[in-house]
This record gives sequence, C-alpha cells and structure tokens, in this order.
Amino acid sequence: MSSFLRGKQSGIQNDLSASIRPELFTPDDQARYGINSQISCLAYDPVQSLLAIGTSESSYGSGKIYVFGQRRVQKILEPLRATTFNDVQFTGNRLVSVDSKNELAIWDLDTGGRIGAQVIAGHIVSIVTDPMLDWVFVGLQNGEVLAYDLDRISLSRAFRLPNFWQEKEPNVRAVSLVSLALHPRDIGKLLIGYSHGAVVYSFKQNKATQFLHYGVPPGASGGNNVGTDKIRYPRLTHALWHPSGTFVATVHDDGSLVFWDHREEKIVLARTLTQMHVDQPNSTSAQAIFAEPITDIKWCCKQNCDDSGLLISGGQPAGAAPKSMTFIDLGVTPVYATATWQSLAQYFQGKTHRELPLPAGAQAKKFLLIPRESPYFAGAQDPIAIISLLTSGELITMTFPSGYPISPTNQLHPSTFFVHPFITKVQVSSLERPRWLAMMEKRDQGEPLLKGGAEGPRPRKRFEERTIIQAAQADSTIRIWDSGHADEIENGQQLQVDMARTLNRFDDIEITTMNMAGNTGEFVVGTRTGEVVVFRWGQNRFYGKTERPQHIDPNPMGLTDISSRSEPALKEGLNPLVLYEMMQGPITAVQISNVGFVAVGSELGFLSLIDLRTPAIIYQAPMTDFAKQEKRTSFLKGHHSKSDAPPKEWPVVIEFGVMTLDEDKYSSICCFVGTNLGKVITFKILPGQNGSYSVQLAGVVAFDDKIISLNPIEADTGKPAVATGASVAGLREGRSVNGVVVAVTEKEIRIFRPANSKGASKEFDDILCDAASVAELELQGFAVIGVFGDQTARAFSIPGLKEIGRAPLPMIDAGRSTNTTVTPTGDVFARTGPSEMAVIHCWGSGQSLQQSPDTMINPKLECPPRPTISNLQWISGTQYVSPLDLDILVGGPDRPASKRMLEAAAQEKRNIHSGAAGGPSNPSQEGWGDYLTRQLNERTEKLNIMGDSMDGLQQQSQGWATDVNKYISKQKRSFVMNSVKSKFF
Repeated sequence: MSSFLRGKQSGIQNDLSASIRPELFTPDDQARYGINSQISCLAYDPVQSLLAIGTSESSYGSGKIYVFGQRRVQKILEPLRATTFNDVQFTGNRLVSVDSKNELAIWDLDTGGRIGAQVIAGHIVSIVTDPMLDWVFVGLQNGEVLAYDLDRISLSRAFRLPNFWQEKEPNVRAVSLVSLALHPRDIGKLLIGYSHGAVVYSFKQNKATQFLHYGVPPGASGGNNVGTDKIRYPRLTHALWHPSGTFVATVHDDGSLVFWDHREEKIVLARTLTQMHVDQPNSTSAQAIFAEPITDIKWCCKQNCDDSGLLISGGQPAGAAPKSMTFIDLGVTPVYATATWQSLAQYFQGKTHRELPLPAGAQAKKFLLIPRESPYFAGAQDPIAIISLLTSGELITMTFPSGYPISPTNQLHPSTFFVHPFITKVQVSSLERPRWLAMMEKRDQGEPLLKGGAEGPRPRKRFEERTIIQAAQADSTIRIWDSGHADEIENGQQLQVDMARTLNRFDDIEITTMNMAGNTGEFVVGTRTGEVVVFRWGQNRFYGKTERPQHIDPNPMGLTDISSRSEPALKEGLNPLVLYEMMQGPITAVQISNVGFVAVGSELGFLSLIDLRTPAIIYQAPMTDFAKQEKRTSFLKGHHSKSDAPPKEWPVVIEFGVMTLDEDKYSSICCFVGTNLGKVITFKILPGQNGSYSVQLAGVVAFDDKIISLNPIEADTGKPAVATGASVAGLREGRSVNGVVVAVTEKEIRIFRPANSKGASKEFDDILCDAASVAELELQGFAVIGVFGDQTARAFSIPGLKEIGRAPLPMIDAGRSTNTTVTPTGDVFARTGPSEMAVIHCWGSGQSLQQSPDTMINPKLECPPRPTISNLQWISGTQYVSPLDLDILVGGPDRPASKRMLEAAAQEKRNIHSGAAGGPSNPSQEGWGDYLTRQLNERTEKLNIMGDSMDGLQQQSQGWATDVNKYISKQKRSFVMNSVKSKFF
C-alpha cells in the first residue's frame, strides 16, 4: 500500500523497478586505480620495459607489488600474508622480492603468482641480482652473504660468506652489512659494504682481496667538521663500483664521498658535495657545515662506460631550501695506466655540477633510473629519465640529466597518477561513446618510458556511455581518462589540463570541484580562491608559441577570454575558453550542460548562471533571496542569542534538465540547485529576443538536511530528463516532457514534481547516505542506488522506494566515504585509502577482484650479453670468470645444469637439425647459451692469437740476434784484413 501511495504522491504511474529482482543487486569488485599504501621500493626492467612498485603494510591493507607496462597493462602481486616489501628486482623475466618478514620470493609476471619463496634465517639488508645469473646474493645484517638458486628455488649449500670485516678486526663490535654490488664487467668480484668499511671479494680466489677503510685524521674537516681533534671513522652507508670497475666509491654518514683505487687500497679523493679533500688536515679553521645524509646514489654512464657521472639524493647542507638532487658530471675517465694521482683526483672533482629541483618541502628518499636498453651497470647505463620517491610518499619523474619534469600523462599507468603527485579531488562523469572516441589528445611528447607487456583479451561491451574520471593533482594538473566497464577500452589515452598555466600563477591553486558535459565534452573547473574556468575541445591556435602568457587584468564578477593561455605543446585537446572570477569564496558546485549553460555556486552563498554562446552572465543571486523569513517570538522578550541568526547556505549539487513544471502547459530548460541546508531551488531558463536567454525562479522545496543527489527523470520511462541538444530542439516543436526529480539527502529519498510539490519520501534508518544516483539496469529498469556510512550499498525501487537489496562494501574507507560517486550505470567509485580508488559494479554477480589478463613478458626479447673484462685487463692478469664458472663456484661441482642452459642446448640442437645453426648476426638478439659458446670460442681464439703472437715475437727476436752475430763477424773479418793489408802495402 505504501508503494502505491508513493507512486500517486510522486506522479509516477508505472513501477520503473518491477523487473529488478533482489538477486540482481550483487556488486562485483571490478577494478582498482591507485596505489594502496605508501611506496617502499621501485624497480625497472630495461629489457621488457616494465616498472615495479612495492608498497608497505598499513591500516589500509598489506603491502603489494604493482607491475606496470605500456598503456593500461598491469599486474598486482599480492603476498599470502600481510607484509611490507623492502626491495624488488627484475631478473631473467622474473621478479624477486624481499619483505619485512625476511621472506625472499620469486614471482611469475605473466600469472601473477609466486614461483617459490623462502624465509631467510636472519635480517636481510641487501640483495643483488644479475640478468645473466641464476643467483640472488643475499646480504644479512650480521655480515654474512648467502646465495639463493633461482633455478632450484632454494639456498645454495655450497656458498656462505662470513663477515670478513669481523674476521679482519675481531675486537670491533657491531659490524653490520650495508650493501652488495657485483663488479659491472667482472662477475668474479663482489663489493661488500660493511658499516666500518668496504671489502672486495673474489669468487675465483674465494677470499677477500681488498679492504677499504676510511678514516679522517686529526685536523681534517671530514664531512661535517665535527670532532676535528681526533681520528674519526665515519659509518659507511653505500658502496658502489665505477661503471668500468676501475674505481670504488664509498658514501659515509657524515656526507663524505670517498673514491678509491681498490687495487692499491688507496684513497684518490675524499669530498662532499661542496668541499674537496676533506680527509686532509687543514690549518685554517672552517665553519662547521652539517650536511644531510646521502639517501641514494647511482654511478651513471653513457654508452661508453668510461664516460660517467654521479646522481645523488641528499648530502646538501642542513636547512638548504629548496631541496634538490645533484648530478656530478665526471666526464671521460683518465687512462689508468698513464694517469697520475693528481689527475685522478682532479677527475673526481667533476666537470660540472647540476641541481635537479624537487617540489617544495620534499626530499628524494630513493630514485630509479630508466635506461634506454641495458640492464647492466647497476641499471645506470645511458638513462633517459629518473623516477624519484619523495619523503612525502609521492613520485616525480624527470629527464636525465637536465632534471625537467616529465608529466606521467600517457607515459605511466593511470594508477600512478594517484601518487604523482597526490590526488586532491576526483569527479566521475558519463560521456557519450562517440564523443569520447573523438577526444584523442595530440601533444608534443617524448618517447614512451614503458613499452612492455600486451593488453589481455576483454569483452567488447560497447556501452553507449563511457565513465570518465577527472582527477585533480596537488600540482594543479587535472588528468582525465576512461575507467572502463571491465571491457575493452577503445580510447585508452589520457587528457591533461594545466590549471597553473590557465590561471597564470603557480601558488595557491586548489581545485574544489569539476564537471564534464556528457555530449559536448566541455569541461568546467572551480577553485578554492573563487575562479571558474571553462575548457572546450578543439585545435590550439597558440600551438608552438612558447612565450609566457600575456598579462590579463583582473575582472571580478566578470568573464575573461583566456584562450591565449593554452599549452604550447598541445596541438589538439581541451583548451581554456573563459575565466569567471566569481570572488565569492571557494567554489562548491559547478555544472555544465550539453546546451551551453554553466551554473556555479560558491561557499559565501552565491549562484551564477552563464551562457557560453555569447559568453555572458545571465543570472546572479545570493542564497538569501530564497530563504523563507520565519518569525519567531519568545515569552522572554529581549533575550536573543547568536544562534537565532540564519545559518549560512550555499549550493552543493546542481543539475540541468528539460521537463514541465507545476501547472505549465509547456516544457522548459530547468536548473535544479540543491543546498547544504536541504533546499531544492528550481529555475526556468527561457529564450528571449535576439537569441538571448533569461532565468526565472520557479519554486523552492525544503528538505531537512544536506542534498546529496538530484536526478531529473522522465516519469513514464525512468530515463534521464537531461538537457541535450535533441531535447531542447524538441521544445520548439511543442514536445512536452513529463518529468520528476529524485532527490536524495543524507537522511531521506524524495520523488517530487518540481517546482513546489512535496512528493513522496522515505527516510533511512539511523544511517547517513554519502552518495546516490538513479541507476539503470539494462533492459530491466531503474532504481535508486545509495552508498551509506555503514559501508553498505542499497537499492530502492522507483516510485515505491522499497528496498530491493543491500550489499556490504568492506573495501571502502569509512573515513573517506563522503567522496564516493555513484554513476547512472550502477558503478560505485569509492576511496579505499589516501591514494587508491575502487570501482564496484552494483549490477553484478558477486565476483571478487580478478587478476588482470594482461601479458607482461615478451619471450622474443632476449637479454643482451653481459659486459666482460677488456683484452688489456685479461692480458694484465685479471682472472676471467664466466657465468658457467660462477655456477660451479657458487653452486658446487655437483649442481646440475640450470634450466636456462638446458633450454639453450636443446634449442641449439634443434637449430642444427633444422639446418639453421650458426650465431645470430645481431649480438643483441643472442641467447644465453649462444653467449656462453661465443665467449668460450672468443677466449680460445684470443689464447691462440696470443700464442701465435708470442711465437712470432720469439722468431723475430731469434732472427734479429742471428743478424747481429753475422754483422759482428763480418766487421771482425774486415778489421783483420785491413790490418794485414796496411802492413804489406
């Protein structure tokens, strides 16, 4: 009976939800966008061109590993138990991870599952991998080094290195391991960094061959000029190789950067970022400089590994602002055999120093280099970009070595947008599919950073409307992309809007609200400082003009043409059109219609309507004009309080529609405005002379609490009664739209016929509604879907307002549930944490979040061969260790051949049988087995050449000695004959 009465009261004769059964309201956990928790580690694979991001455990869930490729390609690797990932590294088309519980895990990137895992007895401090090795070298805090066999998924029993520094100095306490690094060209050497110094270990000799101990003598300033009256031993924090392996650098906690000739165990230069020779006594008293610790360092090189430089985060004087990263360009390394100590010290002072600026108030905690193609030299050969992890938890991408910011738009996966930098506001709009397919941005952009992976097959649902996410970043950039419906995304590109350039300032820009028109794609943005900007799709007339935007005088309460502020790199996209400086406090609500009208509401209780055709402001009014003056009397006259003053009221929800109001005989364009105090104000937009329009107040309906959602629908069909070009054109033909408005507040749903009817309502049971919308279940009907503060979603029938179903949404962050959005297709966009958003489809079958079907590994991409020692190094006595030798040295003589070697041998046999034997013409496409064979042949050939050369040298020497003897004998005979002749003649 109540449903029947509500239908009569609301003016809807048909049951628009009659075909929707309760079992149809079973939400699917469809997708995630963003990063679930704080980022803890990064990794990049140059061969497959993939990016891995590891996160830490928090109140928002366990740590995860996100692996991103090109476009929307991704995999999410989830551990079996809650943990924090401390390190991730790519090796051999697999991913190796170390977590806070000291578990070493191997992941299959195509399936997203674990291949194997082992909990290590001890605290893991560092791991090192190599693409050409089947080993992970694990450094423990107690100084021991273990080897994990990637082929056998177990620890090697034949390899365990002790704490060499503790053996060298048994009386020293608390010697812990800090870092590990394989020699970049000779895998037979391992650089072990301890807290007290660095050690070079030789696999071939099975012993530590060099010890590098840095001490600051009395009188020397050291890194921080503290305690100069005695000898100091700063704690080591990093140890790394020169790209050619000729030198070693150690970093210490006092900010010192020490360069070593590790063969001689001699310091070449000790310096900081600002001072040189800090290890040498200085008679002059210098002012104490306290430097921040160096948090990360990479020794980079070009294609020529001898042309190198140092990229450093941290190490700046304490209190320096703004913070930056430092790149020291060292240039080409002097020839070691002919260089003097002075020339080497001069070399390590660097040719140039370059500061790479960072956002204000943040410092780089660690960073990741993006090489062009080589996975060797510690991932630092010929890099093109830097991805830095800031202390704030955000990411920033910069060019290398110039340090110019790189926008992640169409470079990285949309999930990274949530931390690049943090997202401050998210809006969701429905856009018609043909309109979205035409919105493909054309912008000057460098080569893609991520090129790996391939998108998996997805159904082609071909929804007529695409769900478009608009995300406002902390740097005033807005990025727009299609969230998809778990279907194939035809236009996977992202759009970008730069509000800083549009407003011609870079400070004090906070975006408070956004909206996009469903048919035209026009976009409107409101800020906290009271500006409203309208963007329109089209060609950029100012493309390529890099000069600074011309100054435009302020125009309070007026409209200004700002089309000249388009981005110079944008050829076609969303260009700024009009700036409205409302100057009435923060913008609280904006709505742009499909027929050229924009409505704007501000926190100081002001409402404006703009006609974009002219453009012109066609209506302005304060909210006080619509407040009903209620006269109240008191028995105690003269006693008044401040609470008697009317509370502030401002617009929070605005919608446009086309329908017949009250007793009108015609339909008109309507604007519905919902306020924070529960009023729904209806305006009629009427045509005037000369193509102009006027606005007329139609009525006000009062509710008891804040308006959450306004949904104008057709009473007969339930379809949205929105203002479109077709519906407005029908008004000229006398078409009438029988419409109602479904209004949802925090405490009730009401269906009424505007502008003054009360309609039918239903109150919620002791719970507040955070978001709601009228949603369509295709071919079944319409219902009101709401998301509530108790982390549930509920569906109500129209017009009976009977509860159809209720489902829990445990993934929603209850503290951010007011930022939830419900779309007309029945999708819920809700925040699960500070930097992650869930997409939930209410008309589903109860499916949990599914793994991505994308393919991450391209098996045709072969890893290039590892750089080896030069001929000169080999001749001078450096012992060459091949990967095969290392397998024997680490795994023992009884270790069977690895799967990679067996596969390479089997492939070689197949090539022989098929008549395709022979090495590849391109060395970069060479397989691992072919590489081993070639290395052995080259080494044998060099030995033969060397032997032939020595034999030739011996023959030449003998021939030269014979010629000398013959010459001397001839001279003797001549001397004797001349003497005899002189006596007789």
